[in-house]
Amino acid sequence: MDYQDFLSRKRQYSPDVGFTPRFRPDFLYDFQSILVDWATCKGRAAIFADCGLGKTPIQLVWAQNIVEQANRPVLIVTPLAVSSQTVREAAKFSIPCSLSREGALSGRAEITITNYEQLHRFSPADFAGVVCDESSILKNFDGVTKAAITEFMRCLSYRLLCTATAAPNDYIELGTSSEALGELGYIDMLSMFFKNDEGSIAPLSYATKWRFKPHAEQPFWQWLCSWARALRRPSDLGCDDRPFRLPALRERVTIIESSRPSPGMLFVKPASNLNEQRWERRATIRERCEHVAALAASHDRPFLAWCHLNDEGDTLEDMMPDAVQVSGQDSDDAKIEKFDAFTSGQSRGLITKPKIGGFGLNWQHCADMSLFPSHSYEQYYQSIRRCWRYGQTRDVNVDIVSTEGEADVLGNLKRKSAAADAMFADMVAAIGQARAVAATDRSLDGAVVLPSWMER
Repeated sequence: MDYQDFLSRKRQYSPDVGFTPRFRPDFLYDFQSILVDWATCKGRAAIFADCGLGKTPIQLVWAQNIVEQANRPVLIVTPLAVSSQTVREAAKFSIPCSLSREGALSGRAEITITNYEQLHRFSPADFAGVVCDESSILKNFDGVTKAAITEFMRCLSYRLLCTATAAPNDYIELGTSSEALGELGYIDMLSMFFKNDEGSIAPLSYATKWRFKPHAEQPFWQWLCSWARALRRPSDLGCDDRPFRLPALRERVTIIESSRPSPGMLFVKPASNLNEQRWERRATIRERCEHVAALAASHDRPFLAWCHLNDEGDTLEDMMPDAVQVSGQDSDDAKIEKFDAFTSGQSRGLITKPKIGGFGLNWQHCADMSLFPSHSYEQYYQSIRRCWRYGQTRDVNVDIVSTEGEADVLGNLKRKSAAADAMFADMVAAIGQARAVAATDRSLDGAVVLPSWMER
């Protein structure tokens, strides 16, 4: 073994297990083609591309390449209502596929599309590859479900993850994606690149603060770029941004005052802890919903109202007669029917929770929405980006309706938003630099200049 081989064996680098693409359609933008070519050659890869950059056609073309190479089906797993949207996109691009929610296969070598809740009905032995759309939601599932999804993917040679919010709050959330692709496991990643003040390699709690080891930041990015690509705009890959410029986003905050004192208090005072925030939120449901209903009634354009509590959704539904509510108690078919009705314009308004409709859906026809804030930055970001995304032609109006006691919630969202923007920018820049370093390393002819002390 020479010195170059020794260094290569010590480096964490994801090997290529794919092939040169066979299917290169002309409907892809140049940056999308770059991503498809790279992901197909990798075989197991993650694409962290912002909302509206065309992850659906990217994953459809990637999956079709696997179908043609292996002559076997490929499974695309999506959030519930996104499955029918993906079928429509496939039809638009003339890519053969079938929708299955009962585990049945067409018997042909083609793309099969289902939702995460139906994955247990399928066997990985029936597929050559799998795509996880909106893969960041994996960390939102309970441990059993997440483990089942990861195990399903582990059995397949070809795997693709696609999401806009790979790690909305912390770098270490990338461990979920790494493990699903068969790279370093979550705990292994932590122990190799990070340390915490508690002195344990186990993720003790969400409060545990992890930071890079002094020597590990650059190797971490080199490892990450060996299996992932991240971009906020086409120019991150050296391509033209002009077709993907966003209109203005107008956010307006309205504070609703509580008219009732919290339990045990003689006077109304701002909430100072989580329990008081929850009480104030429930105490102001009617006032907040009345404000949202008035906003929706002030025009005849499509309107989207995000909520978190069942009582909020039911109250909004009573106050907004031309809107439909998609709630957790609806059947899967009912949810899809209501989402499709809003998407097609049959329903002017839609009321739902971010955890139900906040991922993957394309609603560029709507430019007016309201939301009740929570501490979840990912839900806030994904909710807004259902409408404020590439392909939107109008300025988007977002009315944030809050209470006096939720000042900390708004402040926390602003802090997380700034941190997430900075983190994603750092991720894009670091991956770009690491790609350049990795390309330089792989271009060496094997001749390594040894330091003088090693030549003796």
